[in-house]
Order: sequence, then structure tokens, then C-alpha cells
Amino acid sequence: MAVKVRIPTPLQKLTDGKDEVEGEPGTVISLINNLDKRFPGIGERISEGGKIRRFINIYLNDEDIRFLQNEGTEVKDDDEVSIVPAIAGG
Repeated sequence: MAVKVRIPTPLQKLTDGKDEVEGEPGTVISLINNLDKRFPGIGERISEGGKIRRFINIYLNDEDIRFLQNEGTEVKDDDEVSIVPAIAGG
């Protein structure tokens, strides 16, 4: 089994155009680190120093990980993780 990870359009160039990839269960930060091994460069755009960048929102099964355990949130088989860059504008 695997974790379904939804990739936002700006990062799809790193995943060969895929909008969804499979990840491994563990914590959110270990999931990101494992994705970075398969898709070099994706990790540095999502995290820095073991923390999720503040302009990146990550949802586990539609729940914001900031209301769970942030980077330490456990991700299990069949979970869905969505990476959503914050959008600013006026």
C-alpha cells in the first residue's frame, strides 16, 4: 500500500508532470524527504531544516497538519496528502 500525494502545478515539473505520486508511510517530514530522493529539488521547495515552509500548506485527508502535529503528523497507508502553496495577491 502507499500514500497518495497530490502535487501542485508549480511543482509538477519536478515530478515529470505528474499531479499525483505515491509516497511512503511515516511522518509528514519523512514523506517529504523520501519524495525528494525520487524527485530531487522537491524537498527544498516544501521544507527547510526539517520544518515545512510557512507558505506551504499540507493537508492530510483534508485536515491541515498545523492542527495535528505539523511535520511529525503520522501518515498511514491509503492516506491522502495534499501539498498546497499559499497564494497571495490583492
